[in-house]
Amino acid sequence: MTGPDPRVLVVTAVEAERLAVARGLGYRAVVLAGGVGQAAAAATTARAIATAPRSYDLVLCAGIAGGFDGRADLGSTVLAARSIAADLGAESPDGFIDLDELGFGTSTVEVDPTALAGLRRALPYAPVGDVLTVSTVTGTAERAAALRDRYPSAVAEGMEGFGVATAAAQAGVAFAEIRTISNPVGPRQRVAWRIGDALTALEAAAARLADSLER
Repeated sequence: MTGPDPRVLVVTAVEAERLAVARGLGYRAVVLAGGVGQAAAAATTARAIATAPRSYDLVLCAGIAGGFDGRADLGSTVLAARSIAADLGAESPDGFIDLDELGFGTSTVEVDPTALAGLRRALPYAPVGDVLTVSTVTGTAERAAALRDRYPSAVAEGMEGFGVATAAAQAGVAFAEIRTISNPVGPRQRVAWRIGDALTALEAAAARLADSLER
């Protein structure tokens, strides 16, 4: 997020998120709704990078997410230090085994440190931690507790980050992730979700990023 004309690609899951980011960033980035889940997000990101008229400087995954209680409040904004595919691996009698332990690759993508530093300057109030990518949204206290124990630095849970991160990494483009919190990770109580507040926070965060892109 440096230089006179940064080329930024933002990938969200759904149109409501895309509109919130686009309102905040204006013309300063290409903003796409890539679909829900890792596969759709990765495919959209890879296609956008491959067909761009010139290279992107940064790929940013953005959207609303669940926040871990005590680490990310409803309506708050969080920044990823790492994107982790939290359910990519194998179950065993001794617990979950991730790809790294299995020896099949890695389930973690580090956020570009320069990009993260820029996001932190623009959003100094945002907690920084691991953002988990899951294929099934957590809906029980037991699974939430298991994720908290397995990933003690996790602040939020989404469904697209690792897919976007993988596509960016394979293309050699810097990656970062920003999330605003619509619900707690745990028992699914839809009436308590604050999707509107999270989308408002997403637009506000994007506007702060727009200011930083102009400097």
